[in-house]
Amino acid sequence: MIQPHGNQNFIALYESDFDRRQTLLEESRNLPSLVLNSAAASNAVMLGGGYFSPLNGYMNISDALSVSKYMKTKNGLFWPIPILNLATNINGIERASRIALRDPNIQDNPVMAIMDVEDIENISSSDKDEIIKNIFGTLDHHHPGVKVFRNLGNFCISGSIRVLSHSYFSLNHKNTYKTAVQLREEINRLGWKKIIAFQTRNPMHLAHEELCRIAMDSLNADGMIIHIPLGKLKQDDIPAHIRNKCIQKMIDVYFASDSTILSGYGFDMFYAGPREALLHAIFRQNMGATHMIVGRDHAGVGSYYGPFDAQAVFDRLPNNSLKIQIFNADHTAYSRKLNRVVMMNKVNDHTLEDFIILSGNEMRKILKSGTVLPETITRPEVSRILIDYYRSL
Repeated sequence: MIQPHGNQNFIALYESDFDRRQTLLEESRNLPSLVLNSAAASNAVMLGGGYFSPLNGYMNISDALSVSKYMKTKNGLFWPIPILNLATNINGIERASRIALRDPNIQDNPVMAIMDVEDIENISSSDKDEIIKNIFGTLDHHHPGVKVFRNLGNFCISGSIRVLSHSYFSLNHKNTYKTAVQLREEINRLGWKKIIAFQTRNPMHLAHEELCRIAMDSLNADGMIIHIPLGKLKQDDIPAHIRNKCIQKMIDVYFASDSTILSGYGFDMFYAGPREALLHAIFRQNMGATHMIVGRDHAGVGSYYGPFDAQAVFDRLPNNSLKIQIFNADHTAYSRKLNRVVMMNKVNDHTLEDFIILSGNEMRKILKSGTVLPETITRPEVSRILIDYYRSL
């Protein structure tokens, strides 16, 4: 199986031993505590599940600046986006060396991790601007990732953690949420050697379906993991439980069940385009994927990034930064001439008028108008789920 990131031991920070977990929960009752924001909580879930191996906790400002500028931690580990615990206030934990971290997304804020505090620093506005500019490529407050990051707070709390909960992801998405540990175990059980990861934050349309098939055939892969974010997204993105239902229906009807896994991960997206694509590659490698599909505007939003910036960024990496390989996908579209979805650069005798361009944004526009999606865009089974959802709003 592919090595985890960093050529080091695979590190998952969730305390899997029940007795030790109960001991830590008992200890947490007497510790000062901090209610995390959603971004820091999702980072804890990803650390717990092994997706962020080999990190052992939250970064300090020095590491955050190094990662944002050079895509390396101070000790030389390739990493594209800082993993932070930022807070708006530190009341009650100012002098604490060990604290309980509480879940902001579950009623009564149960403890989800225990942290050994390395440092509590105040991040300056200039440092914060530098981090934002390097990660997102913009300081524009209209960018959803920039807007969220700005509001996370200016106290940076760094240190190692032990995770005690997978938050609401394991409760609300019991059949979909899987840790990197669980996916590695499943891949090993299935005997897969060549595994493709496909990321989507939208219900899968025909272009996605065909892209997955093209990648499977081109690479002669053993299996495909359709990997969807279950955390907080933009306000106009379709909720996770609806995306999950749509994709599961498509897999059940149109994909080979013995070579396809639907899995979700507990992460709030940054919408950081190229930088986020690199982070996706790290945690797909950590979950056991040997290849990752990178398509048009991967992890992007609006017009902040070029359509293939997320592919080009991999070409500029130093050798051996990653072991996972990238499958670059060109524009996919429905061909009026061939009556099927094609990769646009692979067909001859076509003009732009011969294509129907498919996108998640276009799907949402049609659905918001109350119109059923045509079969040139998505499967009828998926369309029915989506139109029922939009009509219920």
